[in-house]
Amino acid sequence: MPTVAFHTLGCKVNHYETEAIWQLFKKAGYERKDFDSMADVYVINTCTVTNTGDKKSRQVIRRAIRRNPDAVVCVTGCYAQTSPAEVMAIPGVDIVIGTQDRGKILEYVEQFQRERRPINAVHNIMKTRVFEEMDVPEFSDRTRASLKIQEGCNNFCTFCIIPWARGLMRSRDPQEIIRQAQQLVNAGYKEIVLTGIHTGGYGTDMKDYNFAALLRDLDEQVVGLKRLRISSIEASQITDEVIDVLRRSDKIVRHLHIPLQSGSNTVLKRMRRKYTTEFFAERLARLREVFPELAITSDVIVGFPGETEEEFMETYNFVREQRFSELHVFPYSKRTGTPAARMPNQVDEDVKHDRVRRLIALSDQLAKEYASQFEGQVLEVIPEERDKENLESGLYIGYTDNYLKVRFPATEEMVGEIVKVKITKAGYPYNEGEFVRVVADDIPQSVKLSS
Repeated sequence: MPTVAFHTLGCKVNHYETEAIWQLFKKAGYERKDFDSMADVYVINTCTVTNTGDKKSRQVIRRAIRRNPDAVVCVTGCYAQTSPAEVMAIPGVDIVIGTQDRGKILEYVEQFQRERRPINAVHNIMKTRVFEEMDVPEFSDRTRASLKIQEGCNNFCTFCIIPWARGLMRSRDPQEIIRQAQQLVNAGYKEIVLTGIHTGGYGTDMKDYNFAALLRDLDEQVVGLKRLRISSIEASQITDEVIDVLRRSDKIVRHLHIPLQSGSNTVLKRMRRKYTTEFFAERLARLREVFPELAITSDVIVGFPGETEEEFMETYNFVREQRFSELHVFPYSKRTGTPAARMPNQVDEDVKHDRVRRLIALSDQLAKEYASQFEGQVLEVIPEERDKENLESGLYIGYTDNYLKVRFPATEEMVGEIVKVKITKAGYPYNEGEFVRVVADDIPQSVKLSS
């Protein structure tokens, strides 16, 4: 039986696509091996979001070649798409596929095994106008299923290489999305995370359909779905129509990830983010009117070229005023080939790291404040895994719908199920909880009462 091993770098979309590529190998009769063991084929799904992503990708590629010099080494993903020549130049790389035509990977493997000549299958992603359908009926992780709904991005923020790696916005056919969502629910998943390169931009390339319509259709048509999470949505994509759908739905969770990047209008302008902090604040206010307990998480880049102490403090104060429930804070890193990498007044590394530290301290404080309002409440949690820090304790870690991380006593049978848990002690990064009961599947309340 032929064997294949995978290594994925980078984002959720890459992890999703690796699963899709594995499905193709699985159907062809391959057995999946651990990346650090011997395999006939190695697939490395690369990342290029930072220069470090490139570097890590190269290290992993070399690791596979050293492990088994006779194996077929395939490199795919964003680094392969943006720098195919660089990847082909690594001795031992056999096949390079970018961020499209991954459905042909087995054909390329067979072609290479016949001809023993390296294959460069990368072509211009900017010309691609159609979403590449790849089926993922199940995941190695059994608690949360990702569902990719779109590809590409038209924004061209000055710090970002991704449009060049992924191409322009393409939305997936809504019928395909609903079909796959149903398939995932039928496979036992309680939670589906809608994902993409620019998830909330779904439908902007379509005539009579948009993101709100997709959310509504998923909510109404997928039988047995318990939780629907949106991996990320821009403030400008949170239309009143989207808010209305969220309000009516009992499946879409009380958590939105809305990337801010900076809380300073002058920095936002240099970033080519097409909104102001005033607009962002207005959307958050509107959301909180409708959902007072909503968890709002965000991404912030600190030390963007030219960022002054005043501009940083604008971000700091904006974050504090808006009470985000958690932040991902990144020091700005120069990505070769982007306008921001060529900007003057690059910020000193020490200054960057000091600002990152201050913002993370604020984020931790805000996270504790957000969690504290749920102390004593009974929330629904999906246990994901044992507490790695003390495996013998019988404690498991899982997330509530509003993205609180809870540690509580559970059993292996409960993993992936929805469980009622009382929050006994709020905190960050963990909340302590006690198990109340497992939520039984789809028994209408009336039936429970009459029995």
